[in-house]
Amino acid sequence: MEIKPIKTVKDYNQALERLEMIFDAKNGTSEGDELEVLGILIDQYENEHFPIGLPDPIEAIKFRMEQMGYNQNDLANIVGLKSRASEILNRKRKLSLEMIRKLHKVLHIPTDVLIQTYQ
Repeated sequence: MEIKPIKTVKDYNQALERLEMIFDAKNGTSEGDELEVLGILIDQYENEHFPIGLPDPIEAIKFRMEQMGYNQNDLANIVGLKSRASEILNRKRKLSLEMIRKLHKVLHIPTDVLIQTYQ
């Protein structure tokens, strides 16, 4: 087991190949330990070189509503009025701090997603 930092694309590709080879390694074995360490190193490299940004707040609301089987009336119950819910979904009204708090509490959308600026 030779583990080293992943600094280049070549190192990254080699780590992925090795990970694939030992993917089914059992916990508590030397290959299992190697698998765990390689996974951490690959994850760190990917987070640094292929970052994934936060989703758009309105798209996050729509997605979560769909997941929970909510409709515009359900959103209106959270933000106050049906017309307000429509304005939010159509991007004609910005989210207030109070709306962000309620959406976070009811829809469980992280506040760092909801506080982003959007068009």
